[in-house]
Amino acid sequence: MRIIVIGAGNAGTYLAAKLSEEQHDIVIIDRDYEALKDIQTSIDVQTIEGDGSNPEILEDAGIRKAQLLVAVTDRDEVNILACCLANLVGVPLKVARITSKDYYQPGSEYDIRRLGIDLVVSQNEECADEIFTMLRMPGTIEAVDLLKGKVLAVGIKVHMDSPMVFQTLGAFPEPDLLRHVRCVGIMRGNDLIMPDGSTQLMIGDDMYLVGQAEHLTAFLQWANPEYAGFEKIVVAGGGDLGLQLAQRLEQHDCRVVLIERDEERAEYCAEQLDRTLVLRGDALSPETLSHVDIVKSTAFVAATGDDETNIMICLLGEKAGATFTVAQVAKPDYVPIISSLSLLDRAVSSHVSMINSILHAVRGKNVHAAAVLQKLKGELLEIGLTADSPWAGRSIGDLDIPDGMIIATIQREQEILVPTGDQVLMAGDHLVIFLKPGMERKVHALVKS
Repeated sequence: MRIIVIGAGNAGTYLAAKLSEEQHDIVIIDRDYEALKDIQTSIDVQTIEGDGSNPEILEDAGIRKAQLLVAVTDRDEVNILACCLANLVGVPLKVARITSKDYYQPGSEYDIRRLGIDLVVSQNEECADEIFTMLRMPGTIEAVDLLKGKVLAVGIKVHMDSPMVFQTLGAFPEPDLLRHVRCVGIMRGNDLIMPDGSTQLMIGDDMYLVGQAEHLTAFLQWANPEYAGFEKIVVAGGGDLGLQLAQRLEQHDCRVVLIERDEERAEYCAEQLDRTLVLRGDALSPETLSHVDIVKSTAFVAATGDDETNIMICLLGEKAGATFTVAQVAKPDYVPIISSLSLLDRAVSSHVSMINSILHAVRGKNVHAAAVLQKLKGELLEIGLTADSPWAGRSIGDLDIPDGMIIATIQREQEILVPTGDQVLMAGDHLVIFLKPGMERKVHALVKS
C-alpha cells in the first residue's frame, strides 16, 4: 500500500517506522529538512521537503497512487486541507490529526468528516482515555480499551511475592479466574512468549490479559492484593489533556485535584469542572504540593507540555507520598527508557495512543480497530467476521490458527464470550485477535478482512 504521511514529528516518524516494517511504500512530507534527514538515516522511506497542503508537493509524492494519506502535523489547518485535497483526487482513506476542539465537533454542521475526511483523531482525547483506563485498573502496567470499552487489555507484573510465581497456565491455582480472561502474551525481558498450558510464570514477567473489566479486577485483586483503588488523583497541567482527564475522572466520582500554573487557564479549567479542586501554582514547587494534601493512596499524573518537566513532577509527587505516578511524554522512545530505569510507575506516549486509532485504517475494511501496547510486542486487532470468511461456521478447535496468533475474546451482539475450543464462530462476530510481530498480513487471508 502506498501511504503518504504528512508531518515528520514524533507521531509521523513513529507511524512511518511502524508501517515501513510491514513493507508498505511510505512517503513522508515535512517542511523541516533536518527532521527528514534524521528519518532517512533510520527508516527506509521516501522523504519530500515542503508543505503537505501544497498540491504540487502532493503531486510530487504520488498522491494519485496513494491508498492512504495521514496528516499528523502540529497545524490543524494543514492536516484538514491536505485531507480535503486528497479527497478531491480520489485517495480512498484520509486521516487527520486534530488538536483544537473548535475543529472537532462530531455530528454538528461543522463536522469536518463531511469534507471527505474518513478518520479524525484527537491526540489528547486518545491519551486521556488511556490514562483514565489505567487509573481505574490499579496494579496494571498499561491498559487499553477494546470493543468500544466492553473489553480491556491489561498488563501486570509478576512480583516476587505474587501467587502466580512458578505456576503454569495449565495448572493455575485459581482456574476460575483464568476461565474468564485470556492470557495473550508474556514479556520476559525483551522476549515475547506466546502462552500455552505449559507456560510457567517467572518473577519479573509482564503478563498481558484480555477480558471484561469486572473479571480483570477480580484477577488483579487476587494476583496483586496490595493494589487498591486510589483515594485521590492529582493532575499536574491544565492543558487539553489534563482537563479532559479530570473531566473523565470526576464523572466516576473520583477526588481530583488539578494544578495549573497559568492564572487564566486555571480559571478556565475551574469553569469547566464541577467537583475538581483547581489550584493555581507550579507543580514543581514544594509549596504548591504542600497544599495538595497527598494521602497514602494518591495517584499523581503529570500532563504538562514538556517531557522532562513531567518526569520531574512525578519524582516530586512520589517523594511527597504519592503511591502511583504517571507521566505523559511526547517522545515514544522515552517510554522503554523510563520503564527500564524504574523512574516512575508508568509513562504514556500521547503519540502511541493516537496511532492506535490510526492503524486500523491500513488493516482492511473488516478491521474495526487496532491497538499497540507500549511494552508488549505485537498488536491487538478487532476483526468483524463476514459470511464469506473461512472462519465463519467453524469451531475454534477446528481452525488452523498459525503460531503467533491468539483469539483473545469474542463479541456476539451484546454478549462477550471467552474463546474455547468448541466455540463455533458466526458471521457478525467481532473477534479480538493478538498477533506477534510480522503476522499482520496473514490475518487478512484468514478472515477475508
